[in-house]
Amino acid sequence: MWEADLEHSTIGYSAGISACEKGNQWPWAIALLREMLQVSLEPDTITYNAGISACRGGEQWQRALSLLSEMRGTRIVPSVLSYSAGISACERSEQWQRALGLLSEMTEAKLEPNLGL
Repeated sequence: MWEADLEHSTIGYSAGISACEKGNQWPWAIALLREMLQVSLEPDTITYNAGISACRGGEQWQRALSLLSEMRGTRIVPSVLSYSAGISACERSEQWQRALGLLSEMTEAKLEPNLGL
């Protein structure tokens, strides 16, 4: 975006983070998320979901949970997809207790769990 002199947007960054997820490039996804903040763009639920999903694919469960926590700290309400991606990240790394904790948080937030991603 910088080299092409394109206008920065949350949608553009979200698309880039999602592409990183699909390409199993979680470090780039995190870098784009951090860059958003540097250029004064606010990530939204879609942006965070893409970041959490990228971490899930890279078996980075701690980073996924950190993003979920950061999301709540910025007053962005996690969605079913946010929690599902976090649970899946924990599951892939055999962090069952943490996955169950997220499931409990999800039900406390009055979100109905789905059957998976």
